Amino acid sequence: MRNSTRHALERAAELTRQGRLVEAVATAEVVINAADEFESADIRQWLTDHADDFTRED
Repeated sequence: MRNSTRHALERAAELTRQGRLVEAVATAEVVINAADEFESADIRQWLTDHADDFTRED
């Protein structure tokens, strides 16, 4: 996965924890839509592995 993709997903998790869901989705949507089939698989795995990043308290 590209560093820019990982950064966007991490930022989306941060925004979600702050209750800024619309911004979080917009941030993640850009990289998810731009991903090829291989990066999409990496994104799915990252989301599975980091699901708690979206819900834990800062």
